[in-house]
Amino acid sequence: MEKTWRWFGKKDPVTLDMLRQIGVEGIVTSLHDVPNGEIWTAEAIREIKDYIELFGLRWSVVESLPVSEAIKYGGSDRERLLENYKISIANLGKAGVKTVCYNFMPVIDWIRTDLHKPNGDGTYSLFFDPVKFACFDCCILARKGAEKDYPEKIMKQVYDMDRSITEAQKDELIDTIIVKTQGFVSGNIREGEKNPVNLFKQLLALYDGIDKEQLRANMKYFLEQVVPVAEKCGVNLCVHPDDPPFPVLGLPRIVTSEEDIEWFLNAVDNPHNGLTFCAGSLSSGLHNDVITLAQRFAKRTHFVHLRSTEVDADGYVLEASHLEGRGKVIELVRIFERENPHIPMRIDHGRLMLDDVNKTYNPGYSFLGRMYAFAQVMGVMAAVSSGQ
Repeated sequence: MEKTWRWFGKKDPVTLDMLRQIGVEGIVTSLHDVPNGEIWTAEAIREIKDYIELFGLRWSVVESLPVSEAIKYGGSDRERLLENYKISIANLGKAGVKTVCYNFMPVIDWIRTDLHKPNGDGTYSLFFDPVKFACFDCCILARKGAEKDYPEKIMKQVYDMDRSITEAQKDELIDTIIVKTQGFVSGNIREGEKNPVNLFKQLLALYDGIDKEQLRANMKYFLEQVVPVAEKCGVNLCVHPDDPPFPVLGLPRIVTSEEDIEWFLNAVDNPHNGLTFCAGSLSSGLHNDVITLAQRFAKRTHFVHLRSTEVDADGYVLEASHLEGRGKVIELVRIFERENPHIPMRIDHGRLMLDDVNKTYNPGYSFLGRMYAFAQVMGVMAAVSSGQ
């Protein structure tokens, strides 16, 4: 597999020179300064591609070319946004950037409630606490009927938490769930937003009446429009699984399981319509067996995210060591090296460790924590390649 790294552009404190030194071959990035829905021009694509190549690296994967909300919920601006998306795909293809990762998650991308969960060894991990999340949903967001979406056991703890939570703790939860983990990914809510909860409620309201079947229909329409362009330009599109892989905040999620993956691959059965195999997102659902999924969908996978999780029966999810947990990273390397050996792979997320804690990295994207995991996986890849 090609060894790649997610890089957040020229303002990223992790520089391309640093990445070249640790053995990275390809870069995974986006045009972060282009507003969602606007065209990625040939000039802007060429500028960042040329810059990457100055360091002896290549732009291997776009992560991501964002799908605007109006495309997802079927808004009045959908056709214009689809045309812009198709032009952007074509411009990427002409520039030789051939893999585009995107997601179809409504409103909110990956969700965590804790960005610095202490581990016993002194490092910190990302963490999803279902009680904290339910408290955010029911008591802070105050979504109508939200309590019906959670088990009685969870709601009892939510009511207890609501009686004791401080305003500072509420603000931290808001910042974690809908600001810090969203601004650099989806762009829907950014740092400095004066009233993120109200804005978030407005975004949720756009999906009133949109159930799983309607969201599927909207995704199928999206694929029918963009996959022919991708095929013509030699670009592989690969959707990222929902994280976590179950409905949240009254919103449907439609890339959560084996059945969901089979559905969207068959919706437009074209090899340019593929999957980003994120072991962390998929493993965070107890209903998923990542080995079974990899064995079944390796040939339709265009990009791999390697990370792992520990999940308990109550829904608590901890980002685990890359060589432990439900992600089964070692076995996944064996499968993809055998079934799809030239696919780009990147380490996804990493623990905060050593001097990482003093830096301003995006959540999950520390340097030393990812470098440590990168070295672990490079060792696994070397062992697999030598037949061990």
